[in-house]
Amino acid sequence: MTSIRRGRGESARNICRRARMTYLPKIGITLGDPAGIGPEIVGKSLSEPAIFDVCRPVVIGRKMDLAVGWDQSVLFQKIEIIEPIESVIRPIPGQESADTGRIAAASIEKSWELLRTAKIDAVVTAPISKRALKLAGYPYPGHTEFYAALSGTSKFAMSFFAGNLRVVLLSTHLQLRKALDLVRRDAVADLIRLADCELGNLLGRKLRLAVAGVNPHASENGLFGDEEIKEIAPAIEACRREAIDVVGPFSPDTVFLRCQKGEFDAVIAMYHDQATIPVKSLAFGESVNVTLGLPFVRTSVDHGTAFDIAGKNIADASSMRASILLAAELISSRIPDRNHIASDENNS
Repeated sequence: MTSIRRGRGESARNICRRARMTYLPKIGITLGDPAGIGPEIVGKSLSEPAIFDVCRPVVIGRKMDLAVGWDQSVLFQKIEIIEPIESVIRPIPGQESADTGRIAAASIEKSWELLRTAKIDAVVTAPISKRALKLAGYPYPGHTEFYAALSGTSKFAMSFFAGNLRVVLLSTHLQLRKALDLVRRDAVADLIRLADCELGNLLGRKLRLAVAGVNPHASENGLFGDEEIKEIAPAIEACRREAIDVVGPFSPDTVFLRCQKGEFDAVIAMYHDQATIPVKSLAFGESVNVTLGLPFVRTSVDHGTAFDIAGKNIADASSMRASILLAAELISSRIPDRNHIASDENNS
């Protein structure tokens, strides 16, 4: 299989222009919360012919949600749609509810079934409402934990890809005080190991990782805190003894820019906003959420449901397009060369 590799500084949009894959991977795409902008950004993305140069989209969601604002006769002829739930409830744009939570959850569960049975090669997810999910009776704070539970994955992490800048998060959606309690030697070392293994597999090369400190200027040798000395630095040293190319801890106000300029392949961040502020400042609308540690490729947008603009047909689909393109890029080197299989079948 031809692997699509992003050139230095190349945007995700340009991948589809130069990619010509004989076997096109099947990419499942969930619609997210139907009261949000998920169906809109999926529809906009799939209205671009270039997407079909790199994958075969399989939409996992209700036709009635995807049909809003789109020419069904054109869109539905080009894509496969799998409806995960029998429901005729029409959501009100911008209003989350238990019903919309159940619809979104059903799409996630159906996507896992399709992944588990090899009916799709990867999954791209539109945004969900954590509150709607909770109202529907699901205990998960987001997609990451939901998929981890479905697949029985115990070690996983959220990451973001934004061109040269890639970040891996120690904690996700937690109160900041609680997130800081997780900055512990073993947890940081485990995350470095996971990032080195999973990102290395995805990118197909040996990595150079950087670790951000948690305090201003990485505490300046203990002047502003001791987490760097007691927890982070020992974790880095332990991983270096295992031949992992990792350095730090570095001041968090500069390390992300250094990565973006190409000095490192990824940055290990200590908490959610430490990672997402630089990503969204440098590449909002172009960055992609990638879950590490799952037994399949899962990408997602870098934003939420945007209930305030739902139903107005003004949402920007850039991140959804980038998520689909990146999923096709990442999966291309992980699945068998179906071209050889097809050739063998034709010659038999």
